[in-house]
Amino acid sequence: MLTNIRKFLKQPSIKRWVLKFLVVAFAFSSLVFLSILVFNIYYWGRIYKGVYIANTYVGGLVPEQAKNLLYNNLNGLNKTTLSYDNQNYDIYLDDIDFSYDIDKSVSSAYKLYRSDNIFYDQTNSIKSLTKNVVLALEYKLDEQKLKDNLSIIAGQITTNDPVFPSLNLVNGEVVIKRGVPGEEVDYQKLISLIRKNLAIQQKNILPIPVTKIDKTLDDEGVKKLEAKAMSLVNKGLSLKFEYYNLGLIDKDLVPLILLNNDQQDNLDVLITRIEKEVNREPQNSVFVFQERVLEFSPSKDGISVDKENLRKLMLQNIEELADGDEKSFEIEIPVIRTPAEITTAEVNNLGIKQLIGSGSSKFVGSIPSRIHNIGLASSKINGTLVAPGETFSFNQRLGDVSAFTGYKQAYIIKDGRTVLGDGGGVCQVSTTLFRAVLNAGLPVVERKAHAYRVSYYEQDSAPGLDATVYDPLTDFKFLNDTEGHILIQTIFDPKKFSLIFEIYGTSDGRKSQITKPIVSAVISPPEDLYTDDPTLPTGTIKQVDFKAWGAKVSFNYSVERNGEIIYEKTFISNFRPWQAKFLRGTGPAN
Repeated sequence: MLTNIRKFLKQPSIKRWVLKFLVVAFAFSSLVFLSILVFNIYYWGRIYKGVYIANTYVGGLVPEQAKNLLYNNLNGLNKTTLSYDNQNYDIYLDDIDFSYDIDKSVSSAYKLYRSDNIFYDQTNSIKSLTKNVVLALEYKLDEQKLKDNLSIIAGQITTNDPVFPSLNLVNGEVVIKRGVPGEEVDYQKLISLIRKNLAIQQKNILPIPVTKIDKTLDDEGVKKLEAKAMSLVNKGLSLKFEYYNLGLIDKDLVPLILLNNDQQDNLDVLITRIEKEVNREPQNSVFVFQERVLEFSPSKDGISVDKENLRKLMLQNIEELADGDEKSFEIEIPVIRTPAEITTAEVNNLGIKQLIGSGSSKFVGSIPSRIHNIGLASSKINGTLVAPGETFSFNQRLGDVSAFTGYKQAYIIKDGRTVLGDGGGVCQVSTTLFRAVLNAGLPVVERKAHAYRVSYYEQDSAPGLDATVYDPLTDFKFLNDTEGHILIQTIFDPKKFSLIFEIYGTSDGRKSQITKPIVSAVISPPEDLYTDDPTLPTGTIKQVDFKAWGAKVSFNYSVERNGEIIYEKTFISNFRPWQAKFLRGTGPAN
């Protein structure tokens, strides 16, 4: 077979035909190569033929020529016009910080068919001789300002606004409004039209698109919502992150089950509210020390609420509350962290590296003088360094408590009575520090409970977690048994009636545990006591002391490190029943 092919090719006529074919093929290839070479040389540094930027033809131009041409063609464009119901509405481009990016637009046109794929580029650049390509203009604008302008225009046009369904719990009764169908501006579609119009440089008047909206509830939908809402009555949900705590009761939960996938619903609004309280930028540490700490800011991660996960968690917990017998759930708010650039450990050599414990208390309902005293006393403790092996004394650190040192008169417990005295409210500070010490796992050397249960200390805590002080008789003391210094910081917020103690140091892996306080031997308060007072006008009643139930409260405190209990103690508080006392005026009427 191979021999026959060779004989065939050796024939003179065949040789001549093959030779002619090769010559023609070479000539054609040379012509094609030469044409491509000439084409590429001509368009070297130029935009390929057939290319438009919006409605401006820039084919064959060098980039600088294309820029000048675009500048001239775009000059005078200062607004885009919308129309609805034969009425025009202008959006001026300066009002939305609009500007064309001509450099970027021309760069995109020049880079067309100039990539790393040689075959693709060469094929399509040659096709541009007969095929036109229209590129959009590159531009910048302020999206929020555009939305604000559209919102104003939407408020001016006349449509039948829809009324969305609502769901509330009022005095234990489920109130459902079905909603009313209507129309509203389709913002997403309108913004898309505006963007396209600006990108291709058309001066068309754009019709404002309006969408029919019907979210009304039918009978079945109302019945399901009502049943689910009733299953949430007397139930609650608590959301926590660090010191932020948001408690939701049944009337707060019920509106959240009415979801709207197309628009912001009540749950979205709540999450936005949580974001404002929780989100923060990263905070670098600051440490200034001169005999005592003059300025300290711990490093803190930047925090942003993980909205998607929080929404899922809330919906899941609400479903479980509605379907089960549990009365409440607690959610730790999921967050996304961004580390600080300068950490606490990098700004000192005292072993102050991290937060090792914290405690908080509330004082809602306090009189102004008591709030003043809480702020003053907490400032005296703020910045205190406790050396390794040192026992901290609250009274010693606080110093003299009197009018001479800036304290005002507020209610204190003295000689079995509640009376006005200098420094009322100082025990709020010692109580809060006691809670921080427990949380940090430090040994408590001395602590005494109040004579009776004080309502301030049970606003955000179980009973029995208080510590009274009264120099020189009663003190609060704890031991720093860590290997480094510890730093005590206070956060006093009179607007939120909140006091927080933070203890910083070096963690040695210890973990503290506090059992739930056991309340026993409850005794009702004595009958109210009325005492005649001739200094008060007849008919006047003035309360000078307040009733409180007596009880014995105990809890166990233990500290574990590496699987070993290193400290444990049982705290017992014996609260006396307290009598409400009134002064009854017997003097002459004014």
